[in-house]
Amino acid sequence: MATAALTCLAALPACSGPPRDPGAGGEFRLLAGTPAARGDIDSFTWAVYAEPPTLDYTAAFDYPQNTVLSNVCESLMRWTPGLTMEPGLARKASNPDHETWVYDLRAGVRFHNGGTMTADDVVYSLGRQRDPRNAAAWAQVFQNVASVRKTGPLQVTVRLKRPDSQFPQYMATAAGVVASKAGVEAAGRDYGTSGGLDCTGPFRLGAWRKGQSIELDRFDGYWGRKAKSRKVVFRILTDPSARTNALLSGEADGGYLIPTESYGRLRGSGAGSLYFGEGLTTVNVDVTDMRGPLGDVRVRRALSLALDRSGFVRAGLGGAGTSTGSITPRAVWAGASEPTRSAALDGLPSAKPDIEKAKALIKQAGATGKTLTVATSPIGQDVSLLATAVQAAGTRIGLNMRLRTIAPNAFTALFTDPGAREGIDLFPYTSYYNISDPLDLLANFRTGAYLNFAGYSDRRYDGLVDRATAVYPREPRMRIEAELQRQAADEVLWIPVAEWPTSVFLNKRITGAPTTIAYMYYPWAADVGAAK
Repeated sequence: MATAALTCLAALPACSGPPRDPGAGGEFRLLAGTPAARGDIDSFTWAVYAEPPTLDYTAAFDYPQNTVLSNVCESLMRWTPGLTMEPGLARKASNPDHETWVYDLRAGVRFHNGGTMTADDVVYSLGRQRDPRNAAAWAQVFQNVASVRKTGPLQVTVRLKRPDSQFPQYMATAAGVVASKAGVEAAGRDYGTSGGLDCTGPFRLGAWRKGQSIELDRFDGYWGRKAKSRKVVFRILTDPSARTNALLSGEADGGYLIPTESYGRLRGSGAGSLYFGEGLTTVNVDVTDMRGPLGDVRVRRALSLALDRSGFVRAGLGGAGTSTGSITPRAVWAGASEPTRSAALDGLPSAKPDIEKAKALIKQAGATGKTLTVATSPIGQDVSLLATAVQAAGTRIGLNMRLRTIAPNAFTALFTDPGAREGIDLFPYTSYYNISDPLDLLANFRTGAYLNFAGYSDRRYDGLVDRATAVYPREPRMRIEAELQRQAADEVLWIPVAEWPTSVFLNKRITGAPTTIAYMYYPWAADVGAAK
């Protein structure tokens, strides 16, 4: 079900290309992992760019939350560092018919509060995702679920309203997390923001010093392989320079999402190693409001044509990326046949600028002088320089472009709070895949979808999403997904900019962290240990 990316990992340069660092003149090789740990370690410190607003798994839909939560809470299934799916808290998943999924649970799995996992906890945990009062970020995953029932002490059966090829894959993400019913109910409204999380992972939530750090303590009652480190300390460092300095000084032992402007410094420092892996990630400009000038597709096409993608990759991504005209990364199509892959990726709008054509489109649309507001943030160069590049592109073709700066800790609200997006037309959006299926992103443009910020609605597109969702066999599903890709590209529902690999820095003390985007849902910190 999730083998496309693994196929790509066997030949990564063919999938994403070896990105180059123009400043250093060297290549960035995409690696499947970092060297395995040689032993246990007392603790390590990890740099993160923002503080999670909550660690409630129903709201875990961005990098800061999932980087921490993936080590504390576990799902029914598990996404591996190789981007394949395997059993998690469910020892087996089966589908006796197209509208039924049966999850047989592991016996003897303990929660951090001392209780033992049962089917009741699973029913309750998935029920929180479905409850509209919770406004769960993952609610869309459950739109086709008719019921979740306990069918044995260690068995849960999910009945679907219609076949859904995506639902079983999402059970390896935060959508499939299982927490203690007793623990969540005892915490009440404070769940996720104070006290424990009462999950099953290799670490339990320790001290949370708001605005400073989050600590995880090894859970010695863990059902699986014991974590190599006794403690993990996440340092909240919102300033990119501060994060880089912490990595160079040893104040932080490692981190994901390394500031792109720091690639050269870190690689040449001798303090550790900078690794890159398959990110299943694209950098885009998200269209958030189609009620104004961007409601005319000609304006969206013009902005796309005016954007200097190669310049952004060099300056904004430190050369570690590939300019693209596709909103989906090439790696998610690796499992498709050659004709299907060609239908999805060949003949897309050019990634090269064409200013004169862009100016003509703006003139045809009667949009000359119209105002667009672009959100920016000092989170890192990948955000700030892309916002500046969009501003420059729009200005060059006759639009009035304004920037609005948003603090790093508030930037994540753009994904969850419509009020935070009020008055914003565009914002830089790094989109990572949660599963190894093109529909993970393409379904976001369905009418009413959680991430359909601009309110795009098209009956043909919705019908294609429904058709693809209902097909379990991969090849026929991906043929439909290729049609969706073409329509999304033609309508410029987002402006694709670049493919971007996952980056991770490890100093000389530690090793073992995965290099792929799987760290968002895989308990990666448990693999980190002593380098010597």
